[in-house]
Amino acid sequence: MTSSLQGEGAGLPVQLREGGAPPPVPDYQREVSRPASGGWTILRTPGTYFLLAVNIAVFGWMVLHGVSAKEPTPLQLLHFGATAPELILRGQWYRLLTATFVHVGLIHIATNMWCLWNLGLLGEPLLGPMGLVAVYVITGVAGNLLSLAFNIAVHDYISVGAGASGSVFGIAGILIVLLSNKKLPIPQFELKRLRRSVIQFAALNLIIGLGTVFMNVIRIDNLAHVGGFLSGLALGVPLVPRMTSGRTRYLERQKLTFTAAAFSLVLFAYFVAKLR
Repeated sequence: MTSSLQGEGAGLPVQLREGGAPPPVPDYQREVSRPASGGWTILRTPGTYFLLAVNIAVFGWMVLHGVSAKEPTPLQLLHFGATAPELILRGQWYRLLTATFVHVGLIHIATNMWCLWNLGLLGEPLLGPMGLVAVYVITGVAGNLLSLAFNIAVHDYISVGAGASGSVFGIAGILIVLLSNKKLPIPQFELKRLRRSVIQFAALNLIIGLGTVFMNVIRIDNLAHVGGFLSGLALGVPLVPRMTSGRTRYLERQKLTFTAAAFSLVLFAYFVAKLR
C-alpha cells in the first residue's frame, strides 16, 4: 500500500527518500575537522555545509511561497522540482537533480539533513569538498534514474518523488569502499568500526524502506536508495588505488571517475527514455 498527499493534486503517490540514524562522527574526524587555531568546523568541511545550506534554503523558499511545512501537496512539490515520470519524459530531465534538494515536510528534511551532516563530516576528508558535492549529485541522479526506469516498466507515470537520501545512500556507498583501504593513516580498529557503522546504517535504512512495501505507511522510494547506494559503491572502486599515492594523482582519478560516471548516466537516461 502507498499513501498519498491529499488536496491539490490528490491521487499522486509521493515517494519519500529518507534515512534513519546515521553512524556517529568518529573521534579522528573530530580532530581533522577542528582547525589548529580553534576556528570553525565549517571552514574545514565546506562541501558538507554547502549541501546542507542548499537543501535548507530550498525548503525555506518553498515554505515562504506558501508550501505547507508539514503536508505539501504533490503539485506544490512538482512546482519546486520533484520528479514525475511523465514530466521527465517530456523533456524535464533537470528534475532528476532538482528533486534531490526538495523535501516532503519538516520531518523529512530534518532526518535527511542529520544523515547528510554525519556522513558528510566523515566523508569530506576522504573526498574533498568538490568530491563530496560530485558524489551527492551523481548518486542522487543515479538513484532517481533507477526509480524512473522502474516506474516506466510498471507503467506508473504519476508518482511524485523527492528527497536527498538517494544521495545520502550514495555517500554511504562510496565510504564503505574508501574505508576498506588499509593504507589510510587511521588505526585499523577505527577503520573497521567506521566501515561497520556505515554498513549498518545502509542496511538498516534499506530494510526500513522494504518494510514500507508491506505496511500501510508512507511510501519510501527504496529504488532511489538502491540506485544511489550501488552507484556510490561503483564510484569508490577506482578511487581506492590512488587515495595514498599523492593528492594530485588522487584528484586526477576523481575527475576521470566522475566524468565517466556522468557520461554513463547520460547513456542510461537515453536508454530509459526508450523504454516507454
